[in-house]
Amino acid sequence: MIIRNFTYARLFFVGLGLLASVLISCERGKKDTRRWYKGNLHTHSYWSDGDEFPEMIMDWYKSHGYNFLALSDHNILAEGEKWVKVPNSRMYEEGFQQYVQRFGEEWVTHRMDSGRILVRLKTLEEYRPLFEDESFLVIPSEELTDGYDGRPVHVNATNIKHHIPPQGGGSVLEVLQRNVDAVLRQREETGVPMFPHINHPNFFYGVSLRDMIELRGERFFEVYNGHPLVNNYGDSLRPGTETMWDLINIAYSNRNQPLMYGLATDDSHNYHQFGTAYANAGRGWVMVRADSLTPASIIRAMEAGDFYATTGVLLDDVSFDEGMLHIRVKEEPGVKYEIRIIGVAASQPEPRELEVVEGTEAHFKVTDEYLFVRAKVVSDRVKENPFKEGDVEVAWTQPVSTITGRQ
Repeated sequence: MIIRNFTYARLFFVGLGLLASVLISCERGKKDTRRWYKGNLHTHSYWSDGDEFPEMIMDWYKSHGYNFLALSDHNILAEGEKWVKVPNSRMYEEGFQQYVQRFGEEWVTHRMDSGRILVRLKTLEEYRPLFEDESFLVIPSEELTDGYDGRPVHVNATNIKHHIPPQGGGSVLEVLQRNVDAVLRQREETGVPMFPHINHPNFFYGVSLRDMIELRGERFFEVYNGHPLVNNYGDSLRPGTETMWDLINIAYSNRNQPLMYGLATDDSHNYHQFGTAYANAGRGWVMVRADSLTPASIIRAMEAGDFYATTGVLLDDVSFDEGMLHIRVKEEPGVKYEIRIIGVAASQPEPRELEVVEGTEAHFKVTDEYLFVRAKVVSDRVKENPFKEGDVEVAWTQPVSTITGRQ
């Protein structure tokens, strides 16, 4: 009897151990479902001031390894009927012929009018099924294009469901806040995950550092934008967007506001002419670690800071566990990397380099003495078709903090 009870007990505990192993394996399997997705959240087409058809743009991004794309045309969604005249130039007329060749005469609705080619633009509902599959997602978007006293104020709405007109206001800050609030209000009313992000604050220096600091409810802005007129690097009187990012987060940290995250985007407009004078595709993007390729999953991961911005440097891993920031670069043959750990200490409220590692892996202990810490990975590979001549490929990780409420 004793032997039987002992055997049962042993079997019971063996069973518990097996169950625990299965549960641990399941949990590990769940974590393994996350993967990196490449995407661009700021793109323009013939629906506003871009110079290409939506399908051709989608085709380019999908064929170049992107997993998601948002066409964010100015103050319009790709719905209803809209016709455009192909610009009267050989370059654009040849572009139209390439469009017809790629998608076929039956797909392209067009006619001639006074010697000019008129084309009916396909709506999102029409072209989306051509591209979406298990590897590619089309996210509805709009660039709320507003301003005050001649200063541009632009806010993107990612995964928007209904058109939002520019909200206006009595100052740059008020315009900014009202447009951000309009996106957040639609999210609350529809229950659909979406978010606003501040576009190119240094575009004609329309949005100041003070405006950004006083903003409430925003979590994202463009630390890098590929358009030639956005002044990413600032000038002798005004900070570049990376410096601005840290100064914003110092202010946010001091009032216990969630940290601002940084995006890299193309803001592409030009698809037929290339160089630093044009807003071309492929300059900047985000890499998002999500458990599935859906708008909800992408947005959830981004709001958790589980993404990085890049102009070409790729990471195998960036994680923040038990106060340790871990970074591992996806090494490219012949390319050298420098991982710069940048942070702000509460006792010394200005951004500074805390550590510089030459190589592909870095680990940094983040303690309560820091308001936040982030990393910038700089390669020695010159960027192809850069924002500015001589730019090298870089990546920016999101700021992290051990202080509750600041992530």
